[in-house]
Amino acid sequence: MEILRINLWSSPRNISTAFMYAFAQRSDATVVDEPLYAHYLDVSGVQHPGQEAILASQNADGNQVVQDVLLGPSTTPVLFFKQMTHHLIKLDDRFLKQMANIMLIRDPRAIINSYAKVRPYPNMQDVGVQQQFELFQKLQAWGRLTAIIETSILLQDPKHILQKLCDRLDIPFQESMLSWPAGARPEDGVWAPYWYHNVHRSTGFKPYVPRSVELPPHLEELAVQCQPYYETLLNHVLK
Repeated sequence: MEILRINLWSSPRNISTAFMYAFAQRSDATVVDEPLYAHYLDVSGVQHPGQEAILASQNADGNQVVQDVLLGPSTTPVLFFKQMTHHLIKLDDRFLKQMANIMLIRDPRAIINSYAKVRPYPNMQDVGVQQQFELFQKLQAWGRLTAIIETSILLQDPKHILQKLCDRLDIPFQESMLSWPAGARPEDGVWAPYWYHNVHRSTGFKPYVPRSVELPPHLEELAVQCQPYYETLLNHVLK
């Protein structure tokens, strides 16, 4: 069986979990939630909520995770990995050449505002926007970038964007991708109690509602630093 291996490279505090739930509804897919999270915590030294449980739940050897999970066996023809771009550190990333890669981007101000509610003083490494830009350059050079999806555009017409994405992946769109049962999901990582409150109340992609974001000065500076990377990626999004 030929396996389509898909990475969704997202910033934190995006709708990546909802995106994972959408793929989990497919009849031909298996999804895996952030398989490199323990690796990231182990090599970066950062402290996250639920740290001990995360490290106990996953192999922290990222290279082994690549071989055993990302490039490992699958019982379904589609294997979908929800990934945080900032988790991709201190790894030989040439494995990406064997996979389809989607980037999920969001206005940095919205990312930072949401992230700071869980960890009050995020930095550039935490929010992953610069890493997304650097990954974009690499995937473009390798010819392994399937699509860039911007959250607000997706939420305005989820069916249309998912149809276009499935076309690029050369898989049929399935209507089931547009809804899922509310509540915790079996595919959730053990960190879900700290980060997934909103998505657990959802039964599909929520309608996009424009919001203005007020940031304190120390976070405003971070948003300004992120903005040029986001605007460059915005020029390449799926519409």
